[in-house]
Amino acid sequence: MLPGLFSWHQLFLVCLIILQILAAANRDFYKILGVSRNADERTIKKAYRKLAKKYHPDMNKDDPKAQEKFQDLSAAYECLSDAENRKIYDQHGEEGLQKKGGFDDGGFDPFESFFGGSFGGFNFGGGNRNQGERQTPKGGSVRMDLHVTLEELYVGDFIEVLRVKPSYTKTSGTRRCNCRQEMRTHQLGPGRFQMMQEEVCDECPQVRYESKEQVLEVEVEMGMTDGQEYPFPNEGEPHIDGEPGDLIFTIREMKHAKFERRGDDLFTNITISLLDALNGFQMEIEHLDGHKVHIAREKVTWPGAKIRKKNEGMPNYNDNTAKGELVITFDIDFPRGQLTEVEREMVKQVLKQESKQNVYNGLQGF
Repeated sequence: MLPGLFSWHQLFLVCLIILQILAAANRDFYKILGVSRNADERTIKKAYRKLAKKYHPDMNKDDPKAQEKFQDLSAAYECLSDAENRKIYDQHGEEGLQKKGGFDDGGFDPFESFFGGSFGGFNFGGGNRNQGERQTPKGGSVRMDLHVTLEELYVGDFIEVLRVKPSYTKTSGTRRCNCRQEMRTHQLGPGRFQMMQEEVCDECPQVRYESKEQVLEVEVEMGMTDGQEYPFPNEGEPHIDGEPGDLIFTIREMKHAKFERRGDDLFTNITISLLDALNGFQMEIEHLDGHKVHIAREKVTWPGAKIRKKNEGMPNYNDNTAKGELVITFDIDFPRGQLTEVEREMVKQVLKQESKQNVYNGLQGF
């Protein structure tokens, strides 16, 4: 090889690096998040949260590409969640963002704002998990009920909660802190020593207590159930010498006017006229997300009759593609008043039934 010239192997590596740089600079952020180009902010947030949990490096330690995928997700979310960045990207691509400046290219970590910088379980017990080390004190956990509608649990939603968060800020001066009991040796005389337990403290900056308003965004995920918890680590009560506690939202399902939820199934009642009960009918009911469910019967409908509509129930929390059933129970609105003799005879001829009564225990099996 001539001095100053690249070998074919070196030239190939240089070209490969250039191609990788060009490919990284022209990433399709919409494709990375799996959303359309006209997706709204809520859809983008949902897509990022779902994929971030899937590809987080802590959950994919055996996948060498997990870190790269996660960085691509972070860069895509940073771009598309910001209206100005998204406009530049739509017009000029990722190259336009780089020219604009202020774009972290994956260094930004929105995962922390979604999950509180924690993943794979929360340390609600407080303290340091590493045994053998002095535990870090932790403030108390704050528990709050979050009342949500059945519609929000069906389609998913983001709810903003104004949190008045207590915190400490540094002021002038110092204070005794991190006090603990330690064994100290004291000399009592020539050749005489005594072990004594003493309180030992550090010198820490003086602090001042104050409250700050903070807006937290809670994602109500599709299929969440009543009583399910949604934690925000380190958003609870502060500890003057340690870490703040956790803020834990408990999902509380509000009563609905039309539907009742039992697991992944939905139940509702429909009252029809006696005419519809005998002749059959067609109708549509509006579901929780606004789509119409078609209901039709050609045969006689009796009081208490049920229709089950598959895949029209609630989405399963662990698998949103799987849904329960919608169970419809019919009530009959009988006409009031009294029939004439002629009308009674006409009813007998139409129904072709003999008069029949039966006494039984209708509560059996309850």
